[in-house]
Amino acid sequence: QVQLVESGGGSVQAGGSLRLSCAASGRPVSDYTMAWFRQAAGKEREFVAAFRWDGRLRRYADSAKGRFAVDRDNAKNTVHLEMNDLTPEDTMIYYCAMDSIRHRTLSSTDPGQYENWGQGTQVTVSS
Repeated sequence: QVQLVESGGGSVQAGGSLRLSCAASGRPVSDYTMAWFRQAAGKEREFVAAFRWDGRLRRYADSAKGRFAVDRDNAKNTVHLEMNDLTPEDTMIYYCAMDSIRHRTLSSTDPGQYENWGQGTQVTVSS
């Protein structure tokens, strides 16, 4: 059984930084594309970043490019999302997700590609 547990969320002022972590169990993150999504109250879940299973591709939403970085620690079976220069518009619940198919080449922005989800971690950015 796959379990994903996010941590690292919190409250920061605009311009600040946070580092989110997603600890996986049940499957190695090195075999599955991992992604970060976020969701504001009353809105659809939106793609933030993805780290392809082979480590050769990182994909970012336009809103994340230049500010966020996704990385992976195979030894700890963990993925991270480093977020810098945060703005109030980044205030949402952040979720990590694991692809449903092992070694899939496509790193989709569609939540439907991802089978397993964490419980989410709240990020709040004040102006």
